[in-house]
Amino acid sequence: MLEINSNELKNIKGGGITIWGGIGIASGILFLIGVIDGFVRPLKCN
Repeated sequence: MLEINSNELKNIKGGGITIWGGIGIASGILFLIGVIDGFVRPLKCN
């Protein structure tokens, strides 16, 4: 197995999520909830 020194550990990147990624995931989930709610509880337009 290869050992990594502290400088190499500091340069490892990956696995993070940006604020825009979080907003995109949250908006997608909210959209799907709205679509499912529209099929389950269809409301008449006034």
